[in-house]
Amino acid sequence: MKLAVFTLDEAAIRNLIQEQKNKMENQTMNQGGDFLKNHSAHYLEMAYSNDRRERIEEPDGYGKRTGECGDTIETFIMVRNHEIKTVSFDTDGCLNTNACANTVSILAEGKTIEQGWKITTKDVIDYLGTLPSEKIHCAELAIGSFYLALSDFQRLQRNPWKKKYKRSWEKKYKRY
Repeated sequence: MKLAVFTLDEAAIRNLIQEQKNKMENQTMNQGGDFLKNHSAHYLEMAYSNDRRERIEEPDGYGKRTGECGDTIETFIMVRNHEIKTVSFDTDGCLNTNACANTVSILAEGKTIEQGWKITTKDVIDYLGTLPSEKIHCAELAIGSFYLALSDFQRLQRNPWKKKYKRSWEKKYKRY
């Protein structure tokens, strides 16, 4: 598995980290002082975790969705022996979007492709426990991006020559 390499100087990295912290603090403050008390441990863990947030350079499947709210999720999957080994994502979205994308990753890894297709928005909502009802579109966005990655994987399995073509095109035009 090859990972994309980004070169940033130390100041740029510090600025990115500070921007992310400020965004999370603003979201927490805007939702009131009871934010932490009003959410399940699963929700909080998934919302603030960035362990699965990475861009895979040559994924076996790729999906990208942008919601009406403007949040975008890109999903990258790696498959070995018909089992989903890795699900990673990148997003420019809110805490709810991050929580949903992380949840999809957790629910999908170790499953077969067929089992992956059975993961639903309801499964994401149930796992998180306290996703606000007005943020259900975030779960739909995460599932949609994941389904596109599964579909891309299956398309490339039917036409293996396209994977090599796809890689050369992506390198030329730097899609990822």
